[in-house]
Amino acid sequence: MLSGHLTARTVKVRLEAGDKEAAIREMAALLARSGRVADEAELVRTALRREEQGTTGLGEEIAIPHAKTDAVTAPVVGFARSGEGVEWGSLDGTKARLVFMIAVPEAAAGDEHLRILALLSRKLMDAGFRERLLDAADERAVLEVLSDVR
Repeated sequence: MLSGHLTARTVKVRLEAGDKEAAIREMAALLARSGRVADEAELVRTALRREEQGTTGLGEEIAIPHAKTDAVTAPVVGFARSGEGVEWGSLDGTKARLVFMIAVPEAAAGDEHLRILALLSRKLMDAGFRERLLDAADERAVLEVLSDVR
């Protein structure tokens, strides 16, 4: 399901950012490596505006910032892992260590990002799945774990 949207180019095992805004900037740069981001600065602005409406920190050390914007030309998903965790305002107080970013064009926005979000959220409720993501040695191992999301 994520295949095509999430690739080796949009996976990073070490998120450098120490705060939410820096993390969103870093994730937008990661998504830009896909070739599907026409305006990285606008993608960042849209994702930050979305955060103002309510945190995308789901708890259980997960955050899924997302954006509906024509700053992207096609749906794209990125993943990065933070060793220390990033304060994301999650209701359970956990810092985000598993960060996914979803970006879809306005036209595709209808169901696509909600479908991706639902699939990811459902899979991420599984503690074993989260553990495998945290333990994956490199980008290839992360992609192998994420291939289970369908």
